[in-house]
Amino acid sequence: MLRFLSVRHLAVIDLLEVEFEPGLNVLTGETGAGKSVLVEAIGLLAGGRASADLVRTAEDHANVQAVFETSDQREVIVRREVSAQGRSRAFIDDTLATSAALRDLGAKLVELHGQHEHQALTDPAEHVGLLDAFAAHPDLLAATTTRFDAWRLAADALDRSQLSEREKRARIEMASFQLQEIEKVAPRAGEDDSLETERNLVSSADRLERLAREAYLVLYDDESSALARLAVAWKRLSELAAIDARFQQYVDQRNEIKTRLEDVSYFLRDYVGTLDASPGRLQALEDRLAALDRLRKRYGPALADVLARRDALRAELTELEASEEQIAILTERERVSRNAFREAAADLTKARVKASERLAIVLTRDLADLAMPACRIEIRVAPVEDPNSWTRLGSDACEFFFSPNPGEELRPLARIASGGELSRLMLALRIATLADEGSRTLIFDEVDAGIGGEAADAVGARLQALGRAHQVLCVTHLAQIAARADAHFQINKLVRAGRTHTTLSRLDGAGREAEIGRMIAGTSVSAQVLASAREMLEARRRSEQKANMQKTSRSEAKAKGKQRA
Repeated sequence: MLRFLSVRHLAVIDLLEVEFEPGLNVLTGETGAGKSVLVEAIGLLAGGRASADLVRTAEDHANVQAVFETSDQREVIVRREVSAQGRSRAFIDDTLATSAALRDLGAKLVELHGQHEHQALTDPAEHVGLLDAFAAHPDLLAATTTRFDAWRLAADALDRSQLSEREKRARIEMASFQLQEIEKVAPRAGEDDSLETERNLVSSADRLERLAREAYLVLYDDESSALARLAVAWKRLSELAAIDARFQQYVDQRNEIKTRLEDVSYFLRDYVGTLDASPGRLQALEDRLAALDRLRKRYGPALADVLARRDALRAELTELEASEEQIAILTERERVSRNAFREAAADLTKARVKASERLAIVLTRDLADLAMPACRIEIRVAPVEDPNSWTRLGSDACEFFFSPNPGEELRPLARIASGGELSRLMLALRIATLADEGSRTLIFDEVDAGIGGEAADAVGARLQALGRAHQVLCVTHLAQIAARADAHFQINKLVRAGRTHTTLSRLDGAGREAEIGRMIAGTSVSAQVLASAREMLEARRRSEQKANMQKTSRSEAKAKGKQRA
């Protein structure tokens, strides 16, 4: 659950702080006031893409911070900073975090549904993903993906072995030339780093030798060396300890300190003999590094990439030079891996068909609650035989079919559904695929696009009911939805000293009535409009009371049932 949000220097927002409540939180305000910017700020905390365009004009960086409450009542603080140059840093509980860690955490804390998300319904290619989200069969998807990748590797190897003789010769010549170029240099993993280190030592050998000799003299090999002078100091300390026992602890450390200094001295003495300051060695290092650098430029950028390219060229040549026997092996391997993929894809198809039937029932029921009582939904799933159409998601063609009115035949959803119907269908889909994690925050950015009247009231009732199980944040322009909120926030923009500023305030009482009145009638809010706003708020209160009474009755009935048992 999102408890607190702070946004600083993000787009039109200079500084904004807000504490959200459990249940349904609505954000209202004029177009362009910054409602969607607030949603985008939360998206950044969930691992969304950052860019320099998000930083407010004339500011060095933008900062977004939030306090989330997890299902085990633990607080998590998430912070994201975006510089004016587009660089981004993320922190989880004040510890620097990677983008991947932020996305993983964000997936557990926030589920964001954008205002144009329903457009996925207009693309049949997206329908299989929507069905899989409802079906929740990750193991089947993972098995299909793994076997698809194995099949494509086998198929590509077979394709390379079956090139025409002319193409094969050209490929062999090119691969042989590149492989010979790499093998002639014979690079080793990490060699460039070790050579760079040695080059730095050899080029500084004279200075290193001088410093080592001087340090050795000062420590050991001189009449006034540190070790010789320390012998006098230890004698004086021993005499002091004989009188004052507090010096004894230092006398006891004498041998340890002496041993350490002698170790350093012997290392300095031997170190000089290891240095190679010869011009020949330095030139050899420069030549070797230059050869490695040429390989990196051609096959890199890193030496590890060069080595990977070498291994890939060896494998490619083996395949290109394959004998008839090898081609037969590759053919069999492709056949086996293709059949394995088809088996996994067939299992996935069966699961999708069953899930499509369940989802159609769920959507039809939920759409009836969203003022579409007569609509029909059918989700058609069929495997495709053409291997060119197979993907890592399987071999299925999946498409939603829709009939909004009685007597009309089912037609492809993408061709006949209106914007309002698509918005409600996407809301129903998202509700159907939600996990039961009450700690997660659900964000709907203008999910009410294209609807009004009875449909708007139905969507508001559905969001209100959803708020009883989850924290819901909803950006809306509809009074019917705003009136059902547990917490209502108004976002305004004003111009001060030539700069646009966004403000946010929580509305209660008369302020809420006035905002809902504005949403109903615009700038001319009459007494009759305010009366309508009050009536909408009162209807919301009655609806909430009825839901609470029903919940209490169910709890009491459940308790009595347990007592009888």
